[in-house]
Amino acid sequence: MVPLLKDNEWSVIAEEPCRVLQFDPLSWIKEGRICGTKTVPYASILLECKKVPDRILAYVTNKIDFIHLWRVFKERTVKESEEVIVLWTIEHYKLKWLKYFSVFLPKLRVMIFPKGHLEFIADRNWQPESGKRPSCEEMLIPIVDLKPTIMV
Repeated sequence: MVPLLKDNEWSVIAEEPCRVLQFDPLSWIKEGRICGTKTVPYASILLECKKVPDRILAYVTNKIDFIHLWRVFKERTVKESEEVIVLWTIEHYKLKWLKYFSVFLPKLRVMIFPKGHLEFIADRNWQPESGKRPSCEEMLIPIVDLKPTIMV
């Protein structure tokens, strides 16, 4: 298993969509505030990524990234027919120079897609187990898309 904590470790999967297999919060949100641990990380996520052959254990150290994951997994919940995809990036800030000072900035875009999204983007001939091939629009437009306000 590949562990990711610091930005230089996360950069291995930069711009690469990854499926979140498990979300393990070390903190929680109550009345709009993060409670629990006084130090980072706020959570860990188990990822599957086409670029890396092993599973990835990634630690969430930014408050906004944690809040977005919490909203998806704990407030909304993910349906059986859906999957959560995260994209780690420092390239999509509205002000391009922010990437040079991104240590404390959020970097995760958290999205929900129909199940099979990763397979679909890797192989356009992918066929789901159900046999009914979804449209490109269904598979490429997120059902939920949470990104930091400083990102385009």
